Amino acid sequence: QVQLVESGGGLVQTGDSLRLSCVASKLNIVNRAMGWFRQTPGKEREFVAAITWGGGSSNYADSVKGRFSISRDTAKNTLYLQIDSLRPDDTAAYYCAAGRFGPIDTMSSREYEYWGQGTQVTVSS
Repeated sequence: QVQLVESGGGLVQTGDSLRLSCVASKLNIVNRAMGWFRQTPGKEREFVAAITWGGGSSNYADSVKGRFSISRDTAKNTLYLQIDSLRPDDTAAYYCAAGRFGPIDTMSSREYEYWGQGTQVTVSS
């Protein structure tokens, strides 16, 4: 079955950088919009960043603009999230998601068909 497997999370300090990876299997990321969401306990899953199915454009939550960068390697069928200048309020479980076929509202979690298991990012002050 389709699998999305995230990695790259960890415990870091304020100002550090991380690169999260999401390897897709049984699914071609070229054909789907791909996104990153994050969630903290007791809160709803929050949109972070997405890249369109054609790879031509990306969008970001206002809170991460200028610090986060989403990209993909189609040869490796892998999605990335480069996170710079980490802050304590970036602490969350980060999830990779694959959108349903066709154009979608990339900021809405309801538009995504497949989800990874998440990778934890913890930022200490």
